[in-house]
Amino acid sequence: MSFNRMLVGASLAATLSLGTALRAETIDVTTVAGHPPVFLWVKTLSESFIPAVDAALEDSDITIDWTEAYGGTLAKVGGEMEAMEDGLAQVGIVSSLFEPSLLSLQNVTYVTPFGSPDVDLVLSTVDGMHDEIPAMRKLWEDLDLEYLGGGFGLEDYLLMTTFPVTSMADLEGRKINAPGPAVNWLKDTGAVGVSGNLTTYYNDIQSGVAEGVIVFPTAAAAAKLHEVAPYVTRVGFGAQFAGGIVANKTWFEDQDPAVQEALRKAADTFAADYRTGLEARVAGAFKAMEAGGAEISEMSDAERVTWASALPNVAMDWAKALDAKGLPGTEVLTTYMQHLKDAGVTLPRDWSVE
Repeated sequence: MSFNRMLVGASLAATLSLGTALRAETIDVTTVAGHPPVFLWVKTLSESFIPAVDAALEDSDITIDWTEAYGGTLAKVGGEMEAMEDGLAQVGIVSSLFEPSLLSLQNVTYVTPFGSPDVDLVLSTVDGMHDEIPAMRKLWEDLDLEYLGGGFGLEDYLLMTTFPVTSMADLEGRKINAPGPAVNWLKDTGAVGVSGNLTTYYNDIQSGVAEGVIVFPTAAAAAKLHEVAPYVTRVGFGAQFAGGIVANKTWFEDQDPAVQEALRKAADTFAADYRTGLEARVAGAFKAMEAGGAEISEMSDAERVTWASALPNVAMDWAKALDAKGLPGTEVLTTYMQHLKDAGVTLPRDWSVE
């Protein structure tokens, strides 16, 4: 090979290499969550969602340089939307549970107690309703957020008390802690709802401010609530949709289609891994409570019907209030109830019927 041909070959190789380098792109993306990684949804975002995005982009010329900002480092719990709105983060976990006004339609599970205990069914149902009912997706879009999917939530809520419970009548005059919307699950039952949260439950019960709590098993075990409220009654309030993975919509629309597709597919991976991880954690929570001396029982179907029937129709009130604001509250409620019935769920009360 002549020197000139070698020179031309080397020059061509360098040009091709430079062309590849020029085509390659690195995107800086910050993910945000107010909770720390000890919470499963944040752990799964870090350990499942991000690697899934990277894997989906392996055959492209695009790589992402991730910055993970969790546990209040960038935003407190409930402040994730503002962080994305301000451009401080591009992708994040947003809990619709903490946005009952802005993301009202997403809170349908919290106004329909005694739904399904099946986490996968509840989360996939509400997730899918975002495609069935455009107004649900529009609520995110109005906040300049793109709902990617990855619906996450909480397992079947139960009742923990300082006294045994076999019927709703046992609650008469008892003070029961409950988180925000779950206070409605105690209306007209004879119990006195006391608003609280995970940071106050143990001390409230220990000091007598409350005599029990409505809570989900994984949180109960972690907070060792069985030490002060050893009677654990599986009432069957149902699993709850709490939020999903979203991106700043303006930023998202500026991205290459490969990046958009990678983010959406990774949200599906997140959802599957989250639900599998949650099942394992729930099983571990019950074992830990039992080992700690908890007495675990299950409320009868008849008593569940009695309890559900005693409540005012908070779901219908919620739906009509949203209808009056121009939102499809009744459609969301009816659709959700119908999906549960189609899945074979036996409902002690159909909240879509007045």
